[in-house]
Amino acid sequence: MTSPLPDLVERLDRLLPQTQCGQCGFEGCRPYAEAMARGEAGVDHCPPGGDAGARALAAVLAVPALPYDRSRGEHKAAQVAWIVEADCIGCTKCIQACPVDAIVGGAKHMHTVIAPLCTGCELCVPVCPVDCIELHAV
Repeated sequence: MTSPLPDLVERLDRLLPQTQCGQCGFEGCRPYAEAMARGEAGVDHCPPGGDAGARALAAVLAVPALPYDRSRGEHKAAQVAWIVEADCIGCTKCIQACPVDAIVGGAKHMHTVIAPLCTGCELCVPVCPVDCIELHAV
């Protein structure tokens, strides 16, 4: 008989927003799901999932529901990054910071965001030396 852990990890991972932002303290949504399945992390670590996400995770784990931990960040509506192309200097720092490869472009050339791939994690914003990345509501 196989361990129920992989199925549990899959169920938890599917409930997470897949922003891969790291606000939970893990490298991404899957590692956070794995830690919850092992009982090493609480259900309240995900700001993008908000209170509703924390409740859903708690239901799967059959543990008491908690509001998400506000000290980890603010719950926000879905958003995507947008590069102001006229201001982009092609430094590639945003490409390196993007956990889902949603930004494309070459060194010293303008970059752009592939909006359907962008999770709105905001990791590209602080690394941009010319402040040419904006976040737009989806």
